[in-house]
Amino acid sequence: MMLKPQRPGIPLPVPTIVSAPFWEGCSAGEIRYQCCNDCDAITMNPSPACSACFGPNLRWEASSGKGSVYSYTVVWRPQTPDFEVPYVPAIIEMEEGFPLMSSIVGCDVEEIEVAMLVEAVFVKMSDEITLAYFVPEGRDLPDLAV
Repeated sequence: MMLKPQRPGIPLPVPTIVSAPFWEGCSAGEIRYQCCNDCDAITMNPSPACSACFGPNLRWEASSGKGSVYSYTVVWRPQTPDFEVPYVPAIIEMEEGFPLMSSIVGCDVEEIEVAMLVEAVFVKMSDEITLAYFVPEGRDLPDLAV
């Protein structure tokens, strides 16, 4: 069974002043993350301060959108019936060195394995929110229409 993005109607994130640049990046087809201008540490979870030196001098960078599967699970019993199953939440280790939680689509559940190379694809869920999903790298993308 080919994993596909969720259909509109699932609970969506609500951007904040701090996280808005991340969501704007998704709408533009890129994954954005924060870097500290003082110590160069990466802060993935949008924050007003660096997670390493606690300084407020952060900038946003665009990721390559590529990474590898660090960990994953297959969900058959969702927290809410709004989600179609199965779906595969995964922690993606991005090329830039930070982990990102997302979901894997564009392949069968049985194909997924730790260290599998993946790349980001973006699905517009509403006028405000575009979600980043990941597909196996180099694969012809299936019809990801939701």
